[in-house]
Amino acid sequence: MATLAFSFFFLLISFFSSSEAGSVGVNYGRLANDLPTPAKVVELLKSQGLNRAKLYDTDATVLTAFSNSGIKVTVAMPNELLSNAAADQSFTDSWVTDNISKYYPATQIEAIAVGNEVFVDPNNTTKFLVPAMKNVLASLTKNNLNTNIKISSPIALSALQSSFPASSGSFKTELVEPVIKPMLDLLRQTGSPLMVNAYPFFAYSANADKISLDYALFRENAGVVDSGNGLKYTNLFDAQIDAVFAAMSALQYNDVKITVSETGWPSAGDSNEIGAGPENAAAYNGNLVRRVLGQNGTPLKPNESVDVFLFALFNENQKTGPTSEKNYGLFYPSEKKVYDIPLTAEGVKNVPSSGVGKNQVPASGDVATTSHQGQTWCVANGGSSEEKLQNGLNYACGEGGADCTPIQPGATCYNPDTLEAHASYAFNSYYQKKARAAGTCDFGGTAYVVTQPPKYGSCEFPSGY
Repeated sequence: MATLAFSFFFLLISFFSSSEAGSVGVNYGRLANDLPTPAKVVELLKSQGLNRAKLYDTDATVLTAFSNSGIKVTVAMPNELLSNAAADQSFTDSWVTDNISKYYPATQIEAIAVGNEVFVDPNNTTKFLVPAMKNVLASLTKNNLNTNIKISSPIALSALQSSFPASSGSFKTELVEPVIKPMLDLLRQTGSPLMVNAYPFFAYSANADKISLDYALFRENAGVVDSGNGLKYTNLFDAQIDAVFAAMSALQYNDVKITVSETGWPSAGDSNEIGAGPENAAAYNGNLVRRVLGQNGTPLKPNESVDVFLFALFNENQKTGPTSEKNYGLFYPSEKKVYDIPLTAEGVKNVPSSGVGKNQVPASGDVATTSHQGQTWCVANGGSSEEKLQNGLNYACGEGGADCTPIQPGATCYNPDTLEAHASYAFNSYYQKKARAAGTCDFGGTAYVVTQPPKYGSCEFPSGY
């Protein structure tokens, strides 16, 4: 009898202490002029085993393409609509009718992101956020959709006053009463998660002298002990998420969950964007997928799974800002993988953790694994069209003044005799000649910066002139 009681007690403890695995979805942004059709995108997602997607609007063609696909979709109300949504519920009634009810349930809309990173919107839309969310909820309720469709609003980590150590996490004082508390009240009321955009890349790139790259990429490292609560962190992602949990806990919202609405690592960047590159991007996203699907919570919330949406599905050539902004994609617009990582639980089982980020970059050139801290090189993007690569090569070797002698027939870097290899050498020669200045590794979007020396055959690329 005592044995049976112990067994039951053990099962009970196991039930309440175990955590289900989180889920992995992807952000489907469309700021590009060369993307596949939405119908092809749906097929691509299916082929990769991805069953959750997040959009940045409610485009009719896209929502129709997702109809009867089995893929759950998070849609968005853009920031520019928040003032109208806050002022008049008839506006949100029409918006829900035209953009949600029209497609649901054939298109499995599971959530609405009301705005995106509103607190840093230069148009000062913060004051409209909670009234807009309340009106959207009321409109969903009118259509009997409020129990099936959650509402939230993605926040950036800049909403935190303090984030290190994680236990000291707190929201900016000026946001707490006007918007954070009312929003968290609404999320609690509806059982919706707080959406958080978390990018360890930004923290690492700005503090590479203080933050270990292995810590940022989920690789083996000594870890960091939180001085406030003694918890040990083995990766920066968990620390960032727990800082938000701590900030909510400080306001007595322990019961609100978190969905990571954006996270990712760029496969290319400007010379001052330390850490950008395909190998690091493969390591971060690959190891993140493993961590999310491995039934692990965070140190502060060990039994609470984390759902994430990777940013992003494609490289987007019309995004503004630094080079990295155009290079967060898992895929080129051609649907070729930028690097190869597992995206499903089955895929994770077949790839050892030590392999993620080591040999996943599909290119004809090899990337060395020796550390070359602070050095950068410029290489051609193998997913670019031949015409664009040739134009870039012609410019670099001509007007650009690159040293293209080594890629002439019979010279040391002529082999392999491929356009990508020759363009990479020429681009890098130009880039190094220009002292690796920002903007000198672009060539019409056909080049990107890497932090490991590229090798094509026996050709070695110089790192400076």
